[in-house]
Amino acid sequence: MDSALEIASDDDRRSCWVCFATDEDDLEASWVEPCKCKGTTKWVHQQCLQRWIDEKQRVNHTQRVNCPQCNTEYLIFFPKFGPFVYVLDLVDRLLYRVSPLLTAAVVLGSVYWSALTYGGITILLVSGQNEGVRIIEQADPIFLSVTLPTIPVMLIVIKMVPWDNYLLKLWWRHASRLPDMRGLCSSLRGELPGNTFVEPPETVNRLLDRTLLNDSYSATRVFVSALMLPAVGALVGRTCFSGVRTPLQRTLLGCFSFIMVKGVFKIYLRRKQVLRQLKRKVLNYGDDINEDEELALYGEDED
Repeated sequence: MDSALEIASDDDRRSCWVCFATDEDDLEASWVEPCKCKGTTKWVHQQCLQRWIDEKQRVNHTQRVNCPQCNTEYLIFFPKFGPFVYVLDLVDRLLYRVSPLLTAAVVLGSVYWSALTYGGITILLVSGQNEGVRIIEQADPIFLSVTLPTIPVMLIVIKMVPWDNYLLKLWWRHASRLPDMRGLCSSLRGELPGNTFVEPPETVNRLLDRTLLNDSYSATRVFVSALMLPAVGALVGRTCFSGVRTPLQRTLLGCFSFIMVKGVFKIYLRRKQVLRQLKRKVLNYGDDINEDEELALYGEDED
C-alpha cells in the first residue's frame, strides 16, 4: 500500500520541461499545463513557457504557437486595451501588414521612373537636343509614359541575343568551302597538332551554347553594356561620322559600327577560347608539364 502511494506521489511530482526544475527547487513558481501532454512534459513554469513563446514569436507577436510534442495550440490570453491604445494597436498591425505592399509599390515606381527618365535622355542623346525636345513636346503624354520606359527594356532584350555565337557557328560550319579555312576546320574537328585526340562536334556546340546570364557578373555586364550603348553610339558617331548632318543617322551609324567591331573581336576571342578548351589535357598525378607541352596545349592554334 505504501509503495503504491509513493508511485502516485512520484507521478504527481511536477517538473518543468524547459528548465527541468521541480517543486522543491522553487516553491513560489507558477505552474501551468497548457497542452495534452502527460508525464514529464505535462507541467511547465509560466515564466519559462513565456520565454519559450517569445523565442518563437520573434517576428510576429500575434503568431500562433503549438506544443512541440503533441502539437496542441497554446491558448494565450491578452488583457484588453483601452479604447485609445486599441486604436493605436490596430493601426500598428495594419501598417505591419501593408508595409510589404507599400515597399513593392515604391520599388516598382522607382524602377518605372528611372526607365522613363532613361528613355527621355536616350531620345535627346540619339536625336539631338533640339530635335529630341521637339519630339517629346509634340508627342502625346500617355504615349510617352508607355513607350519611353520600354527603351531600356528593349536594349537589354536585344543585348541578350547571342548573335555572335550564331555567326561563329555559321562560320565554322561553312568554313570548309573556303580554301584558306582548312586549318580552321581541322581545328574544329579536333585534328590538332599531334592528332592526340578527336573531339566530337557536340563539344564545340556545348562550349558555344553557354547562356549570357549564367552568373551574376554576366548579368550585370549585359545590363551595363545595354544601357551604355546609346551613349557609346553617339560618341562613335560624332567621332567617326562627323560628316553626317542628322544626329539620328550619326548615332545609328555609330551604334552599328561599334556593335560590328566589338562583335568581330568577341567572335575572335570566343574562337580562341573554344580552341584552347579543346586542347586542354589532364596530366597524371605527380607529372610536371614541360615548356614544349605547354606551348603545344596552350600556344597559338594553327589555322
